[in-house]
Amino acid sequence: MIEPKLSSRAFTLNSPAINVRTISQPQKLRSIAQKILLQINCKLGGELWTVNVPLKYLMVIGVDVHHDVSKKSRSVMGFVASLNSMLTKWYSRVTFQMPHEEIINGFRVCLLAALQKYYEVNHAFPEKIVIYRDGVSDGQLKTVELYEIPQVLKCFETIPNYEPKLAFIVVQKRISTTLYSYGSEHFGTPSPGTILDHTVTNRDWVDFYLMAHSIRQGCGLPTHYIAVHNTANLTPDHLQRLTFKMCHLYWNWPGTIRVPAPCKYAHKLAFLSGQYLHSEPAIQLSEKLFFL
Repeated sequence: MIEPKLSSRAFTLNSPAINVRTISQPQKLRSIAQKILLQINCKLGGELWTVNVPLKYLMVIGVDVHHDVSKKSRSVMGFVASLNSMLTKWYSRVTFQMPHEEIINGFRVCLLAALQKYYEVNHAFPEKIVIYRDGVSDGQLKTVELYEIPQVLKCFETIPNYEPKLAFIVVQKRISTTLYSYGSEHFGTPSPGTILDHTVTNRDWVDFYLMAHSIRQGCGLPTHYIAVHNTANLTPDHLQRLTFKMCHLYWNWPGTIRVPAPCKYAHKLAFLSGQYLHSEPAIQLSEKLFFL
């Protein structure tokens, strides 16, 4: 997929840059032009595809933190939340914090803004909220449970008579676990949608491994999901199905990706803001996927 040309000026964020070598092959021009048009459509607020999620008044949130180690500047949190039942409208915000600080301090500010925007779109607040929190190690799970989740719960207290159900899921990509399939007397790579939720999972948490993406060669590297908090009455099967569906919604790729789409969006937003902008993007862009 064509990546955007990044600049510190807002008006250039939507300008794709194409390598001359990329368009030097005439047989690929049609495919390249199609991808550029799809990306421009996304940036301007268009909707490409969706999945069927039966839960009504659901908000799905992705959170990630980027550390700009090379320039020793502040860390930046990317926050992306869904605004409609089709999961095709997204609201994004960023907050800056101290260098190398992974635990999020500005969670409440972003969440309150997302809830307000959700209300403006739907004339009601979400009844269930699922948060996918990327970039947390095993040693930080207790800290997330005792520090970040209370921030989220305090947000709800500021809204009168509002007590939504919450599922807070930690997403771990840097793991040593690999999955293999066995059939016809030989080992292979598991197919997308493969889930492992027993034997090697943690006895202290509700967790599972999901192989959402396809791999052409090599071993299968799944993603580890840990439900640190769950009052949404979502069973492990429901969480697994929802997570796999969310891996289909990244509009920069026509297939599934390794993490839920809002996590990938949050990562790209945090990387753009921390690596190039070094400031919060204009608030007018919060409802556009300008960072794709």
